Amino acid sequence: MELHQLRYFLAVVKTGNFSRAAESCHIAQPSLSQQILKLEGELGERLFERKARSVHLTSAGEMFQERAARVLHELQEAHREVRDARGEPRGQVHLSALPTIAPYLLPKIIRGFPRRCPAVSTIVHEETTDRALRALESDEIDLALVSLPVVSARVEVRPLFREELLLVLPKGHPLLRKRRLAASDLEPEKFIFMAETHCLGAQTLQFCYAKGFTPQISCRSAQMETVQALVAAGVGISMVPAMARASSARVSYRSLGKPKPLRTIALVWKKGRHLSRAALELRSYIVAIAGRARVA
Repeated sequence: MELHQLRYFLAVVKTGNFSRAAESCHIAQPSLSQQILKLEGELGERLFERKARSVHLTSAGEMFQERAARVLHELQEAHREVRDARGEPRGQVHLSALPTIAPYLLPKIIRGFPRRCPAVSTIVHEETTDRALRALESDEIDLALVSLPVVSARVEVRPLFREELLLVLPKGHPLLRKRRLAASDLEPEKFIFMAETHCLGAQTLQFCYAKGFTPQISCRSAQMETVQALVAAGVGISMVPAMARASSARVSYRSLGKPKPLRTIALVWKKGRHLSRAALELRSYIVAIAGRARVA
């Protein structure tokens, strides 16, 4: 049994297709198929049920998948530990961040980190919290910047800072003439929410419920810039993180009364996983940067 056979097997499991698996492994499909057949011959069991356009694991394949993944994971960890024992930190670190964090906090991190670790390359992923947690558990990424709460016992959580959520309104909106805003002022307004897969939408909804009203949602968007553009166009009002506050002649921001709506930004990583020196250095750097980026 060869290690490359295990990699090919897991690639087929991940893609559900021999052609896509071969492409991801950078080999010809006939070669990959031949190696899978050799693996099945050596094990004496079929690992896949082959159909016209897809493949599915057999019961034997399901048992073998866990073992194969564990073997490759242990090998990767061994390589990582040996590499970390030599010289300065080097290699790649995969960092995920929420789309409501990435454009505003990551530039400070990506710009400054190479001065600390010039031999380390940071690969950025923009994912929702649920997708980032799944990527951590499958070792696809090393670290993730998320908004609390995080419901998972499989990750370590390091809260970084709390951030105020601001009300954003189009210029000239009547509410801007008020010194203080009450919940009753917001209830008649139409809201623009982030898409349901984004935790910011749930946080805004929770704030409205806590104030005793159900918001009228006129539309949703997966992009913070689009939300603010829709506000500027007069489609509705919204709530955005303080770090997303833009210098714009078309919208205005207002802080809401106490208790202010807040979100907590945290850094998470997989519990029990050996982090490379490069990942540890990036984690330390993010903690330092976040301390200076505190906005609430």
